[in-house]
Amino acid sequence: MGFTNLLFLWTAFIPVIVLLYYFFRKKYKDQPVSSTLFWDEAMQETKASPYLKHLQKNALLYLQLLALLLFILALMNPFVRTTEIAGVQSIWIVDTSATMLAEDGGEPVFEQHKEEMKSYISALEGRPLTIIATGDEPKTIIRQETRASVIHKAIEELEITYEEQQLPKAIDLANAFVGDSTTSIYLFTDSVERGELPIESEKIFWVVKGASKGLENVSITRLAATALEDTTLALVQLKNETKSEQVVELSLLDGKNQPILQEAITLQAKESWSKTYESLPQTELLTAMIQADDDYGLDNTMMTLIGSGTSQIVIDQRMHQLVQKGFQALNTDVKIVPSDQLVSMEGVTLVTNQAELLEKSESPIVLIGRDDEKTQEVKALVDVSQDSLFAFSSLEDVYVSSIYPAFDNFTTIAAIGEKPFVQRSPRGDIVILADIQSTDWPLHPSFPLLLWGIQNELMEGTQSLGTFSPNESRAVALTSGEWEIYSSEEEYITSVQGGSEFKAPKIPGVYTIRSKDEDKKFIVQLSSQERSIQEGTSFELGTVPPGGEEEITKKSFIQWLLIPILLLLVLEWEVQRRRGFAN
Repeated sequence: MGFTNLLFLWTAFIPVIVLLYYFFRKKYKDQPVSSTLFWDEAMQETKASPYLKHLQKNALLYLQLLALLLFILALMNPFVRTTEIAGVQSIWIVDTSATMLAEDGGEPVFEQHKEEMKSYISALEGRPLTIIATGDEPKTIIRQETRASVIHKAIEELEITYEEQQLPKAIDLANAFVGDSTTSIYLFTDSVERGELPIESEKIFWVVKGASKGLENVSITRLAATALEDTTLALVQLKNETKSEQVVELSLLDGKNQPILQEAITLQAKESWSKTYESLPQTELLTAMIQADDDYGLDNTMMTLIGSGTSQIVIDQRMHQLVQKGFQALNTDVKIVPSDQLVSMEGVTLVTNQAELLEKSESPIVLIGRDDEKTQEVKALVDVSQDSLFAFSSLEDVYVSSIYPAFDNFTTIAAIGEKPFVQRSPRGDIVILADIQSTDWPLHPSFPLLLWGIQNELMEGTQSLGTFSPNESRAVALTSGEWEIYSSEEEYITSVQGGSEFKAPKIPGVYTIRSKDEDKKFIVQLSSQERSIQEGTSFELGTVPPGGEEEITKKSFIQWLLIPILLLLVLEWEVQRRRGFAN
């Protein structure tokens, strides 16, 4: 707030003149008169309220002083500063990822940003607005809209999608709307680094609205479990992202949400903690929960489906003994069979180097090496992707001397230089393009962990649909016909057709998909990126050429002072009339 005409501050002495007038005006002495003595008793009520009597006696003075003060304020022309949005048009990118549900001062950051967006509607001054929601497939909510009512409704209908932010995709979509117009792009998110924003265009002015810097979070970052005979083996990993020591209560629950283990854990500042729990009761579903005093509760729960252990592992007799011993240490139900008998095996997981079985066998296959190709010398370290298979097993330090040629239509999830090292087939088979004896992998702790991950992934696919990210689309093995999806509370969600692409629900949790003949469970789980919150940042970046510069406007509210001044003058006239103008 400020004043345009401070020169009129000199008029402040006028109320002083009025006060002096009242101080030096003629005063009358109270003189009892016999004819009025009988009224004393009747006037006791008025005398019992000295403040009211004082107000009645000096009402005209107070009204005149208040009117003069408001008049002086109006002469100085008060105003409030408002910011107009820069550019010919404006684009708002709204982060709808799960981390936007972190609470800042008891209210989610997402709701705070929605209220802030509403406050900017008047600052658009008729400029066209485009709103884009982030996600794996960014969505345009409104495009080139100027009507305030439509913009307000669009903001109200914004919802969290729980997907990863995928900011580069949203920026690419926003750039498609920029064209040759000077544009201000507002990014409503929790945290973003300056380097993530493109600044090569001189037509774009960036305004980032981040979360508070004081958000605290303790999360479950990993949960893995497998069945061993009649027990369950589980691995839990926690992370304390705060700068102080945190004490959390960890609970492991079975498929009926009954606690099977509870433990108090002390986490040091910025500590990543992990522990393996053995001999847990057998269960199909394991849930890990923590009770923590933090601002983001969505990552305090994690679930995993556990195979029943009935899917047998069959290992090619020609495979290296380290491979045989590795799987035998994880699963007692492992058989070593001759190579020529593998093609006839059904309902098992095959571990072999016979590439032809990828086409001839319908069983899940772990292909380690190839018998149809020759190796190529590489002598380099492994570079892995962000695949769930490597959640517990880092292969960066593994040395490989030679690898086999890759399969053309398979997905590469780990590479050596530019050459594929680990691949996944379209149906889910795992292919390691090297012989165990040509690597030092068995010397690393990641060796049994990766075998464990491979075992769980291949066994899971036969007993459930597996684990999905929110709104993830994926081809799954469902027979033709209609399937219905239900939540863990048996609430109907939607229906899908078998044989078509499957899209997971958006809210994390355990779900069941049912047909007339069978049902399968699956989990919708937050991605690892959505299990961490960063320190919030708000900043501005870039410049807008002349003609589109951000301006600070001064909006006067003198009109709101004229109304009370006029009302005070009317009240003064009425008080004077009641007292008599002669007095």
